[in-house]
Amino acid sequence: MWAYLYIKMLLFMYFMLLYSYFSSALCQLQGHFHLNGRHQGGDVLLGGLFGMHFYSVFPDLSFTSEPQQPTCHGFDILGFRQAQTMVFAIDEINRNSNLLPNVTLGYSLYDNCIKLRIGFPAAISLVSGQDEQFTLDETCEGNPPVIGIVGDPSSTSSIAISSVLGSYRVPMVSYFATCSCLSDRQKFPSFFRTIPSDAFQVRAMIQILNHFEWTWAGLLVSDDDYGLHAARSFQSDLAHSGRGCLAYLEVLPHGNHQDETRRIVDVMKKSTARVVIVFAHESYMINLMEEVLRQNVTGLQWIASEAWIAATAFQIPNLMSHFAGILGIAIRRGEIPGLREFLLQIRPDQHHNNQYGNNIVKLFWEYTFQCRFAPPPAGWVEAGGALCTGQENLEDVETELLDVSNLRPEYNVYKAVYALAYALDDMLQCEPGRGPFSGHSCGNLQKLEPWQLLYYLQKVNFTTSFGDQVSFDENGDALPIYDIMNWLQLPDGTTKLQNVGKVKRSAFKGEELTIDEDQIFWNFESKKPPRSVCSESCPPGTRMARRKGEPVCCFDCIPCSEGEISNETDSVDCKSCPEDFWSSPQHDQCIPKKTEFLSYREPLGIFLTTTSLLGTSVCAAVLGIFIYHRSTPIVRANNSELSFQLLLSLKLCFLCSLLFIGHPRLWTCQLRHAAFGISFVLCVSCILVKTLVVLAVFKASKPGGGASLKWFGAIQQRGTVIFLTFIQATICTAWIVSAPPAPHKNTQYYNDKIVYECSVGSTIGFALLLGYIGSLAILSFLMAFKARNLPDSFNEAKLITFSMLIFCTVWVAFIPAYISSPGKYADAVEVFAILASSFGLLVALFGPKCYILLLRPERNTKKAIMGRASSHNNGN
Repeated sequence: MWAYLYIKMLLFMYFMLLYSYFSSALCQLQGHFHLNGRHQGGDVLLGGLFGMHFYSVFPDLSFTSEPQQPTCHGFDILGFRQAQTMVFAIDEINRNSNLLPNVTLGYSLYDNCIKLRIGFPAAISLVSGQDEQFTLDETCEGNPPVIGIVGDPSSTSSIAISSVLGSYRVPMVSYFATCSCLSDRQKFPSFFRTIPSDAFQVRAMIQILNHFEWTWAGLLVSDDDYGLHAARSFQSDLAHSGRGCLAYLEVLPHGNHQDETRRIVDVMKKSTARVVIVFAHESYMINLMEEVLRQNVTGLQWIASEAWIAATAFQIPNLMSHFAGILGIAIRRGEIPGLREFLLQIRPDQHHNNQYGNNIVKLFWEYTFQCRFAPPPAGWVEAGGALCTGQENLEDVETELLDVSNLRPEYNVYKAVYALAYALDDMLQCEPGRGPFSGHSCGNLQKLEPWQLLYYLQKVNFTTSFGDQVSFDENGDALPIYDIMNWLQLPDGTTKLQNVGKVKRSAFKGEELTIDEDQIFWNFESKKPPRSVCSESCPPGTRMARRKGEPVCCFDCIPCSEGEISNETDSVDCKSCPEDFWSSPQHDQCIPKKTEFLSYREPLGIFLTTTSLLGTSVCAAVLGIFIYHRSTPIVRANNSELSFQLLLSLKLCFLCSLLFIGHPRLWTCQLRHAAFGISFVLCVSCILVKTLVVLAVFKASKPGGGASLKWFGAIQQRGTVIFLTFIQATICTAWIVSAPPAPHKNTQYYNDKIVYECSVGSTIGFALLLGYIGSLAILSFLMAFKARNLPDSFNEAKLITFSMLIFCTVWVAFIPAYISSPGKYADAVEVFAILASSFGLLVALFGPKCYILLLRPERNTKKAIMGRASSHNNGN
């Protein structure tokens, strides 16, 4: 923000200067900015802004006739090499007959000392010129001193400079300013860059975090436009990705603020985040690294932005114990053939004849050879040592200038110069009458306007000798591509910056990340990437529950409830299983619910089936015994036909219980209660008729009672049984037709089981069926109870009374047991009631008779029966 305030202070003075240039045919320069630089004339000039010194003492920027030279300290060899790369590119273009033929490019380069207060005047000097006087034609049209600027490397300076140059549509192509804010075409209409914006760098950082599953990281940014905009973009993009959180965000102070730096390192030390991301320039890192060493903060994985990942000043042995293994985003490395040979040809005696600060080569020479020219440059601190001759050999000294193996910002400078050259070449190839400007006119060197070049620069598209395509999108950003670098610690303690991958964006595949993990040096004992998470991922079967007041990456893992699952890692919610499914023990999948019914294969089913078949077999055996002894007195005396019918009905009662066992089907559900009801009504009807026959026989034995037997002959007995059974059959038919029983999957009893049962369909029908059986049973019991004291020869009434008592007791107990029994146990209770009542009737009615028939045959005679009767009568 202070950059904008400073601009307001200077705008009046600079706009007056520009106004004087654009409003008069004879322009007189009011004063000079005395800046260090390098210049060469040509038909068209390109400007350049480079940081060739680290620090400066701010000069008086007023316009005076006396030179006011800024004092800059700390010569930057890399910044100088970047400036010389621009000179080399222009020289190469001038020697290329296919690009800008018959046009000679010149240049005017300035050292901005990495300060806005120096870089801004330098930019104004480039667009206004420093010639004492130059004459425009009578129409006030003419070439400005430069038609475009390569630079500035700083985002803050680029924001300030481009906001002014954009008003005049002067193209500015930066090779190092990455602030995403510069992509705003409304504010910066003439700004371009050959380095990707921080928006892409931020996304690349997030892709690296995602690749290594680092969801918990700290972020440090420099206190400038570069860092603050990066922080804003990083927070927004990370939140949008939903795959990570910031443990802390700290702004690194500029300068020597030890207390603040110590506090920041304390935050890093106490945090559980093992990954630290830093968006800052080199100057911000010095104090931070010293404090990290002082507090001995280890175990961190650093991720560096492109501003400091390649800084050789930090790649020293005493820092490697804490900073080896750094990963970072680096500007795309390129190769520039012939650059080293060009650099070897630099000589200061070739560049000392310009009075406007054409002295940067001299400063480089003094710094490299530790000598000075006589007299020394005014205003600069003397380097000391011997006098420079200008004939020293660069190959005799160790200098980074000649190391062209890792050209990164230089490659961006090279592309920026060629972009301006190709744009100018496209403009000059325009055919009159077919141009893009008003009246289909074309631009030309005689009336060249910066906005005309801006039009062609937006459309430029070429491929470098290294094979990279250069073009600009609608925001002035080039196709982004970054190298992923890693600080490799070598056995001798030195550090090598190695390429371990790349991230780029293409028109067809979008953003792509490629990392060779096997090549990465990890500065940990495990030699593996660290874990950096606030909370470990929730496994399948659990869901995330955010901790109150903490970032979304901090959560607890809550197991899913019964019947719910989560089959993904880090599920936010648990999903309910479908009706027929239930959660697995691990709650990670829905499995079919266990099915439950009274099966033939389970112990209870086997027992009931065996008992049913046993009862059926016993009935068949008793029937066989009675048939075999059908002519004996005891069989004949007990109404053999009804006995046979009763045994057959009991046999059906035993067999109908089998319908209640096994998987319920539609036909078994409809048949089981009908068969049960009809079988038992047939059984009880036979017993009732037998009871009535006993009473009728007793009355017939008395004087005048013979008439009662005519109502209980064989036909009447059969008819009564059939009629009573027909009523039950009618009830069953009406029930099945109106509301038939059907198979039903009951999920109410158990959450994890499906109980297959037969729904009764109509409760009224079921109640009528049971009620009718109960009515006949009670009636039979009352009749038999009334005849219990008859003579012994007719003592079957006692057996019927006892059997009906058992029958009624069983079925009275059945009702509450049936209602309270869930699932298959309800069927088991009903089967048990059927079998218990059937065995009760079978044993009570036929047990004594079989005892006589099989074990006491001597009592199976008419005389014995009649004798018992006579004895009984005599006793009376």
